[in-house]
Amino acid sequence: MTSSTTPGLTRFNALEEAAATAALHEACASSAWGSKLLAQRPYATAEDLFAASDAAMAELTADDLAEAMAGHPPIGRPKPGDPTSSREQRGMAGASEELKTEMLELNLAYQEKFGHVFLICATGRTGEQMRDAVKERIGNSPEQEREIVRAELGKINRIRLTRLLEEQTA
Repeated sequence: MTSSTTPGLTRFNALEEAAATAALHEACASSAWGSKLLAQRPYATAEDLFAASDAAMAELTADDLAEAMAGHPPIGRPKPGDPTSSREQRGMAGASEELKTEMLELNLAYQEKFGHVFLICATGRTGEQMRDAVKERIGNSPEQEREIVRAELGKINRIRLTRLLEEQTA
């Protein structure tokens, strides 16, 4: 993205509120995050949108984070008919059955400990890297993990917002 307004950003800024809300919800399931971004339109640059996303993410409560996480399927099990999750979790697509089974077991253990799905910015990561990350993070305290999840959600949101602006040009 350049520092000037792109056609995709111009289209996003011009969307009716319901359409903009739906587009933001596709990027992040937190209604508080979406409301904060919606309230700051229009954005002069993509960087302004990303900065607003980061600021909104930093302000999310534990409940807001839980709402955001609820929009993400477990690693290795993207929702059927969800091209976004499938694309982001591509690193698990070619994984061995052993790795997929191990990831399922780790996901369940993580979810049992923390009460939510293991969340990681999976874009560009291999199945092995995601497995190693869950093994490392399962030893964290809930407070440590909440802040890691916040950071991972922030990365995911930036990727999804970038894609939203690119898709708006089509």
